[in-house]
Amino acid sequence: MSNVLATDDVTRAYAFEAVIAEICDMGWEDLDEAAMIDAAWAYYFFSVQFRENLLLARALHPADEKLRDLEREECNTSNLSPWPGVAEAGEALDHDAFMQRLLALSPIGAEKRAHFEMLGAQYLAMVRGLDPLIRALSIASYEDGGLERVFRAMLRAPSLPNPLLAAFRHFLSEHIRFDSDPDQGHGALARHLRPDDRILPLWTGFRDLLRACAPDLG
Repeated sequence: MSNVLATDDVTRAYAFEAVIAEICDMGWEDLDEAAMIDAAWAYYFFSVQFRENLLLARALHPADEKLRDLEREECNTSNLSPWPGVAEAGEALDHDAFMQRLLALSPIGAEKRAHFEMLGAQYLAMVRGLDPLIRALSIASYEDGGLERVFRAMLRAPSLPNPLLAAFRHFLSEHIRFDSDPDQGHGALARHLRPDDRILPLWTGFRDLLRACAPDLG
């Protein structure tokens, strides 16, 4: 679902929507095994800031029952379990912890890991420097269509017999299922936050992180 909002009765697309489209138009279908693993590393760092931003939204709106329900779906939850080598049956994890564990299924060299951690630290420092309200608003853009579109684009990548990538495809497919119902999905729990282009740096930062970690995306 496109997150196009009304302002003064004039419907317009926000600039962050163009960045989402740019990410979706990257060359996902052309990625080989190593490049898709690189992209999964970039998404891991995104998943860390997603959880942090959701917790900020909860702190700003402590009585908001929809955000409380969304936290239950994204944090300390068993809704991605079980998965071989990542989570036991019924095991509750934050979703970024699930990502962290699945990355360990295909270890990378120390130099490359250090490079990714440097890029991730720079990205997270940028996000953490933004106003908490802006970070909270980003959750609606993620849950109400933005990430569903990105995940569908990522799934254009070839399905390869790699345990890390199989776990990542499970993560992506399940999140599409979580988000896609317009009335009962995660988007319905967040869209009342009504994001605007103050959140643009969060999407451009994610785009740039993907390109830095996985240059083959173009």
